[in-house]
Amino acid sequence: MFEPRTDGTAAPATGYRRCVSADPTQRAVEVRRSARRRRTVSAYREGERTVVLIPARMSEAEEKRWVGVMLDKLAAQESKRTLGDTELTERAERLSEQYFGSRARPRSVRWVTNQNTRWGSCTPAEGSIRLSHRLQGMPEYVVDYVLLHELAHLLVPGHGARFWQLLEAYPKTERARGYLEGVVAAERLPAAPAGPAAPAVPASREE
Repeated sequence: MFEPRTDGTAAPATGYRRCVSADPTQRAVEVRRSARRRRTVSAYREGERTVVLIPARMSEAEEKRWVGVMLDKLAAQESKRTLGDTELTERAERLSEQYFGSRARPRSVRWVTNQNTRWGSCTPAEGSIRLSHRLQGMPEYVVDYVLLHELAHLLVPGHGARFWQLLEAYPKTERARGYLEGVVAAERLPAAPAGPAAPAVPASREE
C-alpha cells in the first residue's frame, strides 16, 4: 500500500533517521525509517520539505527507488488541475524561450483524446502540437518533457543526433523518459487473476 499524503499532517515513526536531498519542487527530502512499519511506504509535505516514511529493514537501494516513486506520486497528485489549451500554449512558449532560445514557435498547442499509442505529435508545416489526454495528472516535468520533445520537432523533423542534442538542454529528459517507459510497461502487464476480496485497511494504519 502506498499512501501519498499532501495534508501536511505528520505520521508516527519510530527509530527514524534523516536523509536530506532535493525533489523536483526544490523541497528538502527527509527519510524516516520505522521498525513498526513493515511493508507500507508513505509520503507527505511538511512545510518546505517532503517526508518519506519507509520500513527500517529497507536497503539503501530500495530507499532511493521508493523515494523517487513517492516524489512522483506526490507531484502527480499536486498537478491534477488540467491546463487548458491556452495555458498549454503559454507553457510551450516559455519552455521554448528557456531551452531553445524561442526558436521553436508553435501556432497551436492543444490536448487531444485520439492519441492512445503516443504521448504527443507535431505537424511542423502547420506549427501545431497535440498532447495526449493521458498525460493529464502526470508530474509537471513529464508534461514539460513531452512539450519540449514536440517543440524540438518544429526545429528538427526526425529523431537523429541533432534532435537529441536539443533535448539534452532539459535536465529531466532521462527521468521523464523513464517515467513514461514505466507507465507503458505497467499497461502491458497481464491482469491479475480475480481472487477473494482483501479486507479493507485504514489509510493511517502501519504494519
